[in-house]
Amino acid sequence: MRERYGVPLIVMHWLILLLIIAAYVMGTILEDMAFSPAKLRLYAWHKWVGMLVLFLVPLRIGLRLAESLDHRRGLTPFEVRVSAIVHGLLYLLLIAAPMLGWLHSSAEGFPVVWFGVLPLPDLVGKDKILAETFKELHEGSVNLLVTLVAVHAAAALYHHHVRRDGVLARMAPWLRSKS
Repeated sequence: MRERYGVPLIVMHWLILLLIIAAYVMGTILEDMAFSPAKLRLYAWHKWVGMLVLFLVPLRIGLRLAESLDHRRGLTPFEVRVSAIVHGLLYLLLIAAPMLGWLHSSAEGFPVVWFGVLPLPDLVGKDKILAETFKELHEGSVNLLVTLVAVHAAAALYHHHVRRDGVLARMAPWLRSKS
């Protein structure tokens, strides 16, 4: 039986994590920036990264569903349930956060032009009240996503350093299983 996930799934996992970190850092910087050409450029990059996450997540989910590794091996029934809930929420938020950002941008009247080349359709018309609602929902979903990523990482580290059951090593090929 295989001990690790397949390379495409591992690459997608870490790529999406890096994209989330990049989008979060850019979003945090944007909050304190004065309106300027640099801020508009950073907003564009933030949107590009968010849309990339949105388009990669269905592929990531497909890879995960096609994976034959038994991800429940070594877990208690409680851990299997908690893991399923956390992973489900992570996937939901990986779709919801960029969608809400896209809705916010549309309601603000700022189009999303992916990588400066591909204009994406506005999902709603310009509406100041709706824009504020989508902004709040986007920020809330991002904060929840970051919290769940931290919980997910803490659980992986717990499995690696305390349980020594090889759970983290399945997704991190540079680690040796401590089991």
